Amino acid sequence: MMKITLLVFLVISFVLLLFLSRWTTNPLLSITTHSLTAPECSECPKTTATDIVGEGLYDTNISHILFGIGGSTKTWASRKHHTKLWWKPNVTRGFVWLDEKPNKEWPNDSPPYRVSHGTGRFKYGSRTSNRIARIVLESYRLKMKNVRWFVMCDDDTVFFTENLVTVLAKYDHNQMYYIGGNSESVEQDMMHTYGLGFGGAGFAISYPLVLQLVKILDGCIDRYSYMHGSDEKIGACLDEIGVPLTIELGFHQVDLRGHLYGLLAAHPITPLVSLHHLDDVMPIFPASANQIDSMEKLVGAYILDPGRILQQSICHDLKRNWSVSVSWGYTVQIYPWLVSANVLGIAFQTFQTWNRRNEPFTFNTRPVSPEPCDRPLVYFLDKLNNGDGVGDNYRTMTSYKRLVPELGGINCNRADFRSALALHSVSVTAPRMDPIEWSKAPRRQCCEIISPMDGADNIIFQISSKRCNLLSFH
Repeated sequence: MMKITLLVFLVISFVLLLFLSRWTTNPLLSITTHSLTAPECSECPKTTATDIVGEGLYDTNISHILFGIGGSTKTWASRKHHTKLWWKPNVTRGFVWLDEKPNKEWPNDSPPYRVSHGTGRFKYGSRTSNRIARIVLESYRLKMKNVRWFVMCDDDTVFFTENLVTVLAKYDHNQMYYIGGNSESVEQDMMHTYGLGFGGAGFAISYPLVLQLVKILDGCIDRYSYMHGSDEKIGACLDEIGVPLTIELGFHQVDLRGHLYGLLAAHPITPLVSLHHLDDVMPIFPASANQIDSMEKLVGAYILDPGRILQQSICHDLKRNWSVSVSWGYTVQIYPWLVSANVLGIAFQTFQTWNRRNEPFTFNTRPVSPEPCDRPLVYFLDKLNNGDGVGDNYRTMTSYKRLVPELGGINCNRADFRSALALHSVSVTAPRMDPIEWSKAPRRQCCEIISPMDGADNIIFQISSKRCNLLSFH
């Protein structure tokens, strides 16, 4: 009897071991370190499962991005200053794609150029639109090494590349992703589609998705010849593949007219990635002679602290009954009365839609009152300072100078405004924002007012780069 029991036990054990062996080798049930490259991806980076699962073993950086800039020989001379703001020779990779070979010497501070080919086969549609839609295909055919993301844009797009890297690094580049942003004007989104990554804002396509896109792109261009924009045609092709747009609010098409102040003063809680159509709006700094000077000033602040640029912080001074909104690196608003955070986070409507209508937009707006006593005191970035300290103790110092006359007209002469009007400048200190903050759940940065009640003409806002603690509120 014992021999029979022992025999049964051995048989059961053998079957169990065989089953476990088959289970652990099943690719659906186990984690291996084999290459995760997509089919037919001969140029994909050799990424393994441990690179994805392991923290920070193979982080995306600027060298993994290939830019395709849609340009022309006629427009480049008047638009190159936009690209000059963000292009770094020997750091950023990519090309300006032109319609023909330039007849003048190419500027040394411009990205290298390539001349587009292959558009003669298309019988229908805009030749320019067809050519620019094919930039992603022609970029792919260059077979450049270690490309994870193809980023398409216009020749008047301004990128904030460190923030672009921060955003793309959140996503697994081995998967098929299409990342970008909508238009701010509802009229444009309805005319085209809410599923479109607008080309002026720039959009990113992961390498595995490009591999599928290039197989059908020319056929798509034929099928969608009636579409006006190259970005529309790309979006329609990606729709055929079945990959939707992943929206990131830091990509800004800027289909707006007027002044961008309201949007930039109440930026979404997300990294600033791009701005577009800057020649079609007023200079973002009123004291600047032109938009180029304005953008150089904003980019200067961005270089000082990329992740914090335009990030809004809200403070309340209950002793003075003041409310303060800081859009770091751009502007400060002081309200000599108490305003709730949910109101301060809404953008002033200092602009119109692309077709010069007053509404609607894809985000909430509030009107600029004609009454000076119902408007905040507005301060614009004046000076930048690297600050002091090292590592976690490093702090920047920025100062903001009051706009005179105030935005929208004359000053208020009410008694509670007079003490605020004595403040000619505002100083803000802040530690450099760690990009890892953007990998956490989004939350506005906390700030603290540390100013004496002695009539001094400066308020200093201490802004913490760390998350507000659980008991903090605005």
